[in-house]
Amino acid sequence: MADVARLAGVSSQTVSRVSNGFPGVTEDTRRQVLDAMRELGYRPNSAARALRRGEFRTLGVITFTLSTMGNIRTLEAIAMSAAQHGYAVTLLPVAVPTQDEVNGAFSRLGELAVDAVIVIMEIHLLDAATVSLPPGVQVVVADSDAGDRYTVVDTDQAGGARDAVRYLLDLGHDTVWHLAGPEGSFAAQRRANAWRATLTESGRTPPPLVRGDWSADSGYRAGLRLADEPDCTAVFAANDQMALGLLRALHERGRRVPEDISVIGFDDIPESASFLPPLTTIHQDFAEVGRLCVEGVLSKMRQDGTQHGTTLVPTRLVRRGSTGPRVG
Repeated sequence: MADVARLAGVSSQTVSRVSNGFPGVTEDTRRQVLDAMRELGYRPNSAARALRRGEFRTLGVITFTLSTMGNIRTLEAIAMSAAQHGYAVTLLPVAVPTQDEVNGAFSRLGELAVDAVIVIMEIHLLDAATVSLPPGVQVVVADSDAGDRYTVVDTDQAGGARDAVRYLLDLGHDTVWHLAGPEGSFAAQRRANAWRATLTESGRTPPPLVRGDWSADSGYRAGLRLADEPDCTAVFAANDQMALGLLRALHERGRRVPEDISVIGFDDIPESASFLPPLTTIHQDFAEVGRLCVEGVLSKMRQDGTQHGTTLVPTRLVRRGSTGPRVG
């Protein structure tokens, strides 16, 4: 820092203010200091800065799976939002979702020097007595049924599912079949419960639920079964990947979409507009979920009074060519 100060013709304090992004330095002086840093190859010592400030400018992210599109896109949004606030992200996948593994993950993140933690917990854990988050750690949870014990950010799973079912009923379909996600998933349960409730409220008897595992392969296997159901004219798939497999199975069995069977998905992945036919789906705003997770945990760090409870990010219906009025 002293070398940079001599080359730029300023004090070491001015170099410190520039390297830490503090105000009170003219633009010409800032440019002189930055030019001197580049010429000398100077880089601020982040460890020393962390000790001085008492923070590491890093957020830890714990996730239990990276195999689902929702978790991947949430993680991407968290990383982008953190970077906009000047924070890096340290990712720690946890293979086995148990209390010991959760505690171990927090311990490892502590060793890696993070300021706070975001947990992407798409499976049922925080509502179970066997798993809880360590006290004294600033935490925000994404995509979970954690209730009022934690600060939670999630998509409005139930609202999106209701919109999907109501749209198909409004198109004249007598009922709507549901290709659900895995049984242990919070999001899958929320969507399935809303599907069933919406049909019941409309005076329809829900058909038997068909279970998948989020993959296109499971959607394909379910589609082979649904293609043989004579009363099936509309299907709500709990995610777009399963809808993709479903579309293939219906095509192979000679069932036209949407003339014979309408199909609607959930997520609005970038590829869904390129399915054949283009997929009607429920759009999730993953960028907003990530932004709210980061802003929530930063607010907790600043002790701005962030309350426990759940913030729901609205969904919206995206109409494309895979849905249409019931024919006949």
